[in-house]
Amino acid sequence: AGWRRGYSSAGAAEYLHRSIVPTMHYQKSLPRLPVPKLEDTITRYLNAQKPLLNDDQFRKTEELAHHFEKGIGRELHEQLVAQDNQNKHTSYITGPWFDMYLKAREPVVLNFNAFMSFNPDPKSEYNDQLIRATNMTVSAIRFMKTFRAGLLEPEVFHLNPEKSDTEIFKKIIRFVPSSLSWFGAYMVNAYPLDMSQYFRLFNSTRLPKLNRDELYTDEKAKHLLVQRNGNFYVFDVLDRDGNMLKPSEIQAHLKYILSDNSPAPAFPLGYLSSENRDTWALLRKNLLDNGNEEALQKVDSAVFCLSLDDFPIKDFVHLSHTMLHGDGANRWYDKSFNLIITKDGTAGINFEHSWGDGVAVLRFQNEVFKDSTKAPAISPQSQPASVDSSRAVQKLDFKLNDALKAGITKAKQKFDASVEALSLNLIQFHEGGKELLKKKKVSPDAVAQLAFQMAFFRQYNQTVATYESCSTAAFKHGRTETIRPASIHTKKCSEAFVRELSKHSTEELQKLIVECSKYHGRLTKEAAMGQGFDRHLFGLRYLALSKGIALPDFYQDQAYARLNHNIISTSTLVSPAVQLGGFGPVVSDGFGVGYQVHDDWIGCNVSSYPTRNGKEYLQCIYKSLEDIFNVLKGKKIGS
Repeated sequence: AGWRRGYSSAGAAEYLHRSIVPTMHYQKSLPRLPVPKLEDTITRYLNAQKPLLNDDQFRKTEELAHHFEKGIGRELHEQLVAQDNQNKHTSYITGPWFDMYLKAREPVVLNFNAFMSFNPDPKSEYNDQLIRATNMTVSAIRFMKTFRAGLLEPEVFHLNPEKSDTEIFKKIIRFVPSSLSWFGAYMVNAYPLDMSQYFRLFNSTRLPKLNRDELYTDEKAKHLLVQRNGNFYVFDVLDRDGNMLKPSEIQAHLKYILSDNSPAPAFPLGYLSSENRDTWALLRKNLLDNGNEEALQKVDSAVFCLSLDDFPIKDFVHLSHTMLHGDGANRWYDKSFNLIITKDGTAGINFEHSWGDGVAVLRFQNEVFKDSTKAPAISPQSQPASVDSSRAVQKLDFKLNDALKAGITKAKQKFDASVEALSLNLIQFHEGGKELLKKKKVSPDAVAQLAFQMAFFRQYNQTVATYESCSTAAFKHGRTETIRPASIHTKKCSEAFVRELSKHSTEELQKLIVECSKYHGRLTKEAAMGQGFDRHLFGLRYLALSKGIALPDFYQDQAYARLNHNIISTSTLVSPAVQLGGFGPVVSDGFGVGYQVHDDWIGCNVSSYPTRNGKEYLQCIYKSLEDIFNVLKGKKIGS
């Protein structure tokens, strides 16, 4: 269907595809995120507290919770519901959640930004840095143009793709008005997802401001920001009419940047975006007052940031370090995302988290990977256009006074120290995966989470607050909800496997695993339906603070603080485009666990700081997975 892709006069495809169902067709009729019943929230909260507390502590927490439920909690809940009913265009979590991210003062790098790295191009000669940078840039611009033209396929979760992911269904549903379209999809077991975050993928950045940052988007800007060796370059990738520059010209400009031998700047500006947000806000004000307004405007409004690194990737650990933080000079952590491509053509995305969640970024990555590998704009034989790149490409020049130079030096020292303290470790478990687990009728995600609990129990002899993120994008302006994988079931199972193996038959151990799987499945379903407890309690607390009400005793409970000090923070995604993903620990004594359960293997990427041993934790995860799989296979296991 080449003719359907919309070719410009230059003959290059301007769009990824042309969806017959408009991109935002379902947005109007998406169901609203429910505010759970207060009593359900309190029950779920206490269930999550149970494995973390001894009997005395639990009794105290239970008393505070019931007191809250009958008193101030009830009042706050009623106010939240009333407020939610008056704001039907959005969800009750949207405002508070943006606020939570934007008011945070910690540096975004390591604390909030996450990364996902692309699989290599199946055709190895396409993994050349210049070829891949050109093809991915073109595919990213095609994505942006397709999305803005309303031609991007709507994001839909198909429970029964044979029925709903079909041409005939699309041809019918596009004539159903937007206000009803969701119900039409629901009838065939398809769940359209919220796409309100997508516009912030492009021309967007997070601006540092005192106390609360701002999200900034300028859709009129037509240039790309490219970083190499700590230097910043810009060139237009769209013409006045919004047509994309010819791929051969983009290739020529990128080749020019890759062959520029300007020295690295003595004071690389990139480090500023890794600073504490208030510190950075003041330095930014100084930058603006010092004649850098135009240059900063170019950085902030650029379509996206392409970071070209001058070294190849050694191994998966090196890959993770490069994509999660890199060297600090060749990144702009505030941009909605940085597309990073190293010397050997390894590619990844580092994204800022306040504007959106993994689902939107993953869709972008999937489309860019598919398009750049299946319909690449240029090939290894392509010649760059003979254009004068020295005129088209502008190297940004920043005027720095002594205060700014000192600020950059200090930012670099802090950045280097943070990175120095961070450990990243990985394992791949090849003794089974999704296929075997489904055969044994247990949930693959539940097994991975059980292994994380069992491993921590083996290593530290305790059960701690654990976080697993779950998307609530099935609802209008949904963000995420927390699944609490540490339960009385995982605790009981961990104790059996780690402490009292000899007491249990293989059959009993199998029963314990199944019990964990059932419970985890229920928690996951609840979270995806907006029926967790974390966001609800967060919303009530936010409401109390915003109304100037004294913080209820319930929130001053040590146990509440401990539950929200997530020592094990986990997140998963599996996609044909993504090789691995990861993020930093969310607390200084925590682990950040990115994991993927594939058909026949399980991958795990763990970040930690010096107070925790991530390597040992991974060895314990491996042992736990081995034990669980052996028990499921009916084998006797030794301690």
